[in-house]
Amino acid sequence: MTTPEAPSGWTQWPAPAKLNLFLRITGRRPDGYHELQTVFRLLDWGDTIRLRVREDGLIVRHGASAPGVAEADDLTVRAAKSLQSEAKIGQGADIVVEKRIPAGGGFGGGSSDAATVLVALDALWATNLGGERLAGLGLALGADVPVFVRGENAWAEGVGERLRPIELKPAWYLLADPGVHAPTAALFQAPDLTRNAAPATISDFVSGTGLGNAFEPLLRAREPAIEAVFEALARVGTPRLTGSGSGCFVEFATREAAEAALVALPPGLRAWVAAGAARSPLLDALEARVASSRV
Repeated sequence: MTTPEAPSGWTQWPAPAKLNLFLRITGRRPDGYHELQTVFRLLDWGDTIRLRVREDGLIVRHGASAPGVAEADDLTVRAAKSLQSEAKIGQGADIVVEKRIPAGGGFGGGSSDAATVLVALDALWATNLGGERLAGLGLALGADVPVFVRGENAWAEGVGERLRPIELKPAWYLLADPGVHAPTAALFQAPDLTRNAAPATISDFVSGTGLGNAFEPLLRAREPAIEAVFEALARVGTPRLTGSGSGCFVEFATREAAEAALVALPPGLRAWVAAGAARSPLLDALEARVASSRV
């Protein structure tokens, strides 16, 4: 939820994490990009973006959203400048990212942060571009950004930008971070990556067919830390990899089961529990702001 504007003018917005419940590569396009199939599951946990409108047109990042990322390369800064340019707006913004989502884990942190900046500044600047145009701006920043802009759990194809809303049952997730930053670009170029899997259908997914993650065998073989996390999680359920990152998860039907599994893990493993969201908390925050402006 947004908080009421403080005298300093800051507002606060959620940037939820996501899981890929499976990830399949069905081909390679002439431009070198890969055709994917996946289901995006949004979570009720993630980063927080704080924004303050400026009247001088400057986009200023306060602090770093990720270690070693220059301000000009920061996805939140690029998102703000992209919206500013598209809407031909003279206002600027101060940006603070309160990070919780680990970088390189496949939980979508950078993409979600960028999407939240687009959606929130569209409201704060009153540019009113709408979801379709914002999703188009987001796609230029990263393939995962549109799903966060739209804010719905989705079946995705293409490079991840062709989205079809999908209803998912309530679930809780035990998440684990092996502490490895998976090199996405290198993984996509790996000779042992399966790129020609037979296309799956939504019916396959709904039926519980084990569709898997194309990157799991590569990362488990190459990164001992990821293999160790898989072995630990296998004691409490069926572990899966999310996206092309190193993050791992196990799905449970109840919070109690997920928290019991968390307690049963070996000490020292960075793990936590989060609920699947029926839709993005960013949409709730946006609706709350609209409602408060009408009072």
